[in-house]
Amino acid sequence: MRRIKRGMPGEWKQWMESLNKKTMEVQIAPSILSADFGKLNEEIAEIEDYCEWIHVDVMDGHFVPNLTFGAPVVKCIKSKKPLDTHLMIANPGDYIEDFAKAGSARIVVHSEAVDDLPGILKDIKALGVECGVSIKPKTPVSDIADVLDMCDEVLVMTVEPGFGGQSFMADMVPKIMELRDLGFGGDIVIDGGINAGTARVCVAAGANVLVAGSYIFGAEDRVKAIESLRG
Repeated sequence: MRRIKRGMPGEWKQWMESLNKKTMEVQIAPSILSADFGKLNEEIAEIEDYCEWIHVDVMDGHFVPNLTFGAPVVKCIKSKKPLDTHLMIANPGDYIEDFAKAGSARIVVHSEAVDDLPGILKDIKALGVECGVSIKPKTPVSDIADVLDMCDEVLVMTVEPGFGGQSFMADMVPKIMELRDLGFGGDIVIDGGINAGTARVCVAAGANVLVAGSYIFGAEDRVKAIESLRG
């Protein structure tokens, strides 16, 4: 796999132009982390007709340095679109049943947060929902290679998890290529610093689902922001 260094726009352009990846339909997953929690369902209703997923970032203040919400709040979400629930929490196995019952269509756990990754993925599947695994920037793809055939989704963090509005880490993009080179045919979800420009880079590398929070919910025209990600 070719490694591209940061800060080399000419080489980035050459690399992107040389890609010959299978085209996949781009799906958008707005992250409610950047929505107004005081009117959460209104915020979701404004954008749900223009996206494929609603991305739910669950943080516990332990695994990541921030605290959001738990399963009771997820249960209150009213949306026509499936909930992609990203558990950035310690001991996720203790809570997967709660989030499945709360309405999650897919539950994603961090490889760094569990000792028995195959076991928890099986447990999620047994609850009747899809499963996925996420990796932090410092975690190599090789750490999850043995469970790829169990996953509906691999979520590649392109920022350090814990807060919205961070800058995109371009040196994470080769992970996308590596996953496709390993034969992973499921959803590759990119989370962190996504905008119209970084979306293009990720899709060119083989990603097909883009998570965006502040870029969508902070926009004057949220529908236009979503469509710019598809472009």
